[in-house]
Amino acid sequence: MKLGLYDAVFHDRSLEDALVAIRAAGLTGIELNTGGFLPPVHVPDIDAILTDDTARDAFLARFDGTGVSIAGLNCNGNPLHPDPSIGSAHAEDVRRSIRLAARLGQTRVVTMSGLPAGEPGGTRPNWVVNAWNSAALDVLEHQWSVAVPFWQEIDALAREHGVHVALELHPQNLVFNPASIRELVDRGGLTNVGVELDASHLFWQQMDPVAVVRDLGPLVLHAAAKDVRINPHAAVNGVLDNSFRRLSPEEPRTNLGGDEWANEWPKPSAWDFVALGKGHDTAFWTAFLRALHEVDPDMLVNIEHEDTELGREEGVAVAAEVLLAAEAARGDGAR
Repeated sequence: MKLGLYDAVFHDRSLEDALVAIRAAGLTGIELNTGGFLPPVHVPDIDAILTDDTARDAFLARFDGTGVSIAGLNCNGNPLHPDPSIGSAHAEDVRRSIRLAARLGQTRVVTMSGLPAGEPGGTRPNWVVNAWNSAALDVLEHQWSVAVPFWQEIDALAREHGVHVALELHPQNLVFNPASIRELVDRGGLTNVGVELDASHLFWQQMDPVAVVRDLGPLVLHAAAKDVRINPHAAVNGVLDNSFRRLSPEEPRTNLGGDEWANEWPKPSAWDFVALGKGHDTAFWTAFLRALHEVDPDMLVNIEHEDTELGREEGVAVAAEVLLAAEAARGDGAR
């Protein structure tokens, strides 16, 4: 297995400096962001790489001698958003990332399934949390009618380029659990679309990531190592707490495309993204890696750092120490 880091946490520095920090943490892979919600900071010349062999070779040469190699591309976004300034842009990032992966010798592109509006002509994505009423099933049927043709197109493009697309099981997307990825694959007859198994979004949904890996089997194509801590406030407001605060234009905030922005996390929070080990111990992560290894001994597993209680290097170091210990324990158990 190859253990690495999703590079968004080091978008504050050059690619060369990011590679040094990743290797210092004992990791050997970098998952490069190539669009979607975040800009492709470490791959600014995508168009040149797509068309010019010299530009491609120069980019690949930047990894020589670093001890770190590319471990997948990531363009998480909402390619089905009804606002074309978001949806169409993110969809094109998916297409471009597939072509880029083939140029760079990569076989995995990570993204999200996306979420359309709830009805024809709608302008806002609509996530059905609990389809207990018939109207909610009508919304879902419309959304599948939007999603399936798009993902059939992407599946064909990925197949043409020898790439597989791994969808993160992320709430506020049409695909967020095993049932919904199977529905997409079955409805579309997809061959080159599967799952990026990010344990964190399963934790707060009260799912067992190890059980999910074993349930999905070969549909798991890629993995993210990110932990979640369930806080005491979950007993009061539950894990679907919507007490977010809208940030003003004068405050630091992250643009998600168009005129959409990330909000401030609820305080107190029902749950938080934390570095590995702060929510689940090394024994869990050993079992997680063991399950992934059973699916694919060459699985790419990349840390994603979103622990606001820790700095960038500190958080990556904490997570890497747990992940490396889990991999060592997994290897001992395999023998």
